[in-house]
Amino acid sequence: MVNVKILHTSDWHLGRTLHGVDLHDAQRTFIDFLVDAVQQHDVAAVLISGDVYDRAIPGVETVQLFSDALRRLSDLTTVIVTPGNHDSASRLGFGAEIMRDSVRILAAVDDLATPVLLRRGDDEVAVYGIPYLDPDAARPALADEDGALPARSHSGVLTAALQRIRIDQRARPKTRTVVMAHAFVVGAQPSDSERDLSVGGVQSVPSGVFDGFDYVALGHLHGAQIVPVPESTTVARYSGSPLAFSFSERNHTKSVAVVDISGETEPVVELLPLPVPRSLTELRGTWDELTSSATDYAVDHWVKVIVTDPAMPLDLHAQIRARFPHVLQISHEPVGDHHSRATAPVVSESMSPAQVTADFVEFVALQPPDAHELSVIDQACACVRAAEVGA
Repeated sequence: MVNVKILHTSDWHLGRTLHGVDLHDAQRTFIDFLVDAVQQHDVAAVLISGDVYDRAIPGVETVQLFSDALRRLSDLTTVIVTPGNHDSASRLGFGAEIMRDSVRILAAVDDLATPVLLRRGDDEVAVYGIPYLDPDAARPALADEDGALPARSHSGVLTAALQRIRIDQRARPKTRTVVMAHAFVVGAQPSDSERDLSVGGVQSVPSGVFDGFDYVALGHLHGAQIVPVPESTTVARYSGSPLAFSFSERNHTKSVAVVDISGETEPVVELLPLPVPRSLTELRGTWDELTSSATDYAVDHWVKVIVTDPAMPLDLHAQIRARFPHVLQISHEPVGDHHSRATAPVVSESMSPAQVTADFVEFVALQPPDAHELSVIDQACACVRAAEVGA
């Protein structure tokens, strides 16, 4: 028996940075991994479910990176791409009609019910690609035969799109079906790095709309996860992004999904863990805790450092960067009574400049200035007064 396998990935976000760090090299490493995986697992197609690019008009280096990925992958298998909310569908789909048969960019709403057919032996799989559907833009194209528009929501337009796909699906009773979609499906867990899809306050889609398909290759959320479809044999899942794009993803295991959809059994999914360019770690503690041997493990990580000392340590940023050369975020969040931070001290005309300054120091540092600091404040105020008299 010849197995029909697809490799599901999404949310590459080519061109994105991580707190200013260029990720092109890490993305090239991911593409190398993907090419090797296609060869090792003999997949019939690679499915990229949206957000290939991080912005609608990507840079030249970013476009070249995707072009190289398409060339290398399409030499080995069929590549099927749908646009996400970060992509420009018209730009991503430019030239789709003249590309070679092994590169299929499904960017047109009018063609979403026309599948890409994958055949291995006696098995046939129909892959339907739904580009990201902005409700306002997609509603006219998805009107029914009577001209009625779908509801102005992601659920409304996606339901209308799937109704069209089901018409074609019914004409292929012996064909397994895969749907690619880019949406926020109810029951899935988001992270901090996805762009909000809300339109008119309605952003989510119930998973039940996907009932009746064999596999649903979802994109948009960056954590790999299964999405339950109630009372259904449909297997729906997010592949997740290949790289972490925020510290909220530091505990994710990034992967791609190899899905065996042969015969008549439920699809079998194998997750392939992806290479990690550099671990993400969040460290929280006092300065003494952060500089102790207990944090040695994180010296080569991308780190977010939260310093909890009541007073901000001297030269905090410089010292943190010396300790953790790959630090991406530094913040000072004193532990203790934060009530004094809630309201700034009131300044009255009767207060001396030294008293105003001392109150400000206490407000920021959560403790009053010591004798040395009060002396510095007095000297500074005296210098200002002397300068005013001299002027």
